[in-house]
Amino acid sequence: MEERGAGMGVDVKTATVGGPDDAFFGQLSDELADKGYLLTSLDDVITWARTGSLMWMTFGLACCAVEMMQASMPRYDLERFGTAPRASPRQSDLMIVAGTLTNKMAPALRKVYD
Repeated sequence: MEERGAGMGVDVKTATVGGPDDAFFGQLSDELADKGYLLTSLDDVITWARTGSLMWMTFGLACCAVEMMQASMPRYDLERFGTAPRASPRQSDLMIVAGTLTNKMAPALRKVYD
């Protein structure tokens, strides 16, 4: 190359195969494999949902379910952001349990999930 001209090359230290998020996804996979479920914050769900259309299923147990239904109505209309409520866990990416889950109701929720 010409002196003081533009150069080309590969920096071996920064050229990784997996990318910068591999450690994060590895830790996430370990936690999910250990417990079978994942607790997260709303910000993390929104960030994850931006990668594609979010198909969510709601399991309403109390008045919180009414608020989830209202989010799909014309005033708020979450579907304009690419989300779509689904009726079964098979079709959904995310299951939202809205309300207090009691010990008596936990087996029914597990049956719906499985």
